[in-house]
Amino acid sequence: MVAQGNVRCNRSAIDIPSAGAVGYTGPKQGAQYLSASMKKINDIAIALLIDGDNAQPKRLPAILDEVSRTGTITIRRIYGDWTTTGMSGWKELLNANAIQPVQQFAYTKGKNSTDSAMIIDAMDILHGDLVDAFCLVSSDSDYTRLATRLREAGIHVMGVGEKKTPEAFVKACERFIYVENLDGVDEQGPSKGGTQRARRSRSEPLSTNKALMRLFRKAYNNARGEDDEVALSLIGQSLRRLDPGFDPRTYGHSSLSSLVAALGDKLQVRREEKGNMVMVRFKG
Repeated sequence: MVAQGNVRCNRSAIDIPSAGAVGYTGPKQGAQYLSASMKKINDIAIALLIDGDNAQPKRLPAILDEVSRTGTITIRRIYGDWTTTGMSGWKELLNANAIQPVQQFAYTKGKNSTDSAMIIDAMDILHGDLVDAFCLVSSDSDYTRLATRLREAGIHVMGVGEKKTPEAFVKACERFIYVENLDGVDEQGPSKGGTQRARRSRSEPLSTNKALMRLFRKAYNNARGEDDEVALSLIGQSLRRLDPGFDPRTYGHSSLSSLVAALGDKLQVRREEKGNMVMVRFKG
């Protein structure tokens, strides 16, 4: 394993010994070397673990699309009590997306046992060194300790859940994605940290959102060096560190650059001719 950014990646540059080389044991070993060498350098293997009791089937396609932007989902599992009618909405989607359902009976009436099964599987996957990242789909704070434990092992952890997700679980993840931002529906109103609805009145400048401006100012100061101008990419990294749930889509913008453009009354944006880097500074 080698570290690449915040995510661990497997080595892909592997020499394949020739038939006469020392240590060559035949075609089988050569095939194993060949298979390993075909892995892309930046291909991140992800374990997607879904708490079926705390997720909605209708949002599965959007979740898969979002997670696939980070890497390849090599392990796909969903946990729940499949003997109950509440899980019936998942069946067709699981078959179509090759997701393995894991049965977990509720041993005590009214008590969800899904979290324990999912946590045990996650630790087995971790110690099996099978993936570079985890994606935990749930709005349940019971997975907070799991997320922190995985990160302690140097594993990248993404969380996916509703805006009602407890802040402890959101902060435990390296990145947290609110499902309301995936389908454009803001059912729960403002997100954690006092952020606004995506659909703001056009007459009200985005810069009037005090919580957003405080967060942006803090990220700007953290990323700032000796100069007043800061690269937008560094501000973006700082925003995610401060708030794993930060997402421009929460504010009705598809990208950070679009969000910054909407803050033009407070920010000055300049694009460098060489390298096309976007630089940002506060006005005044």
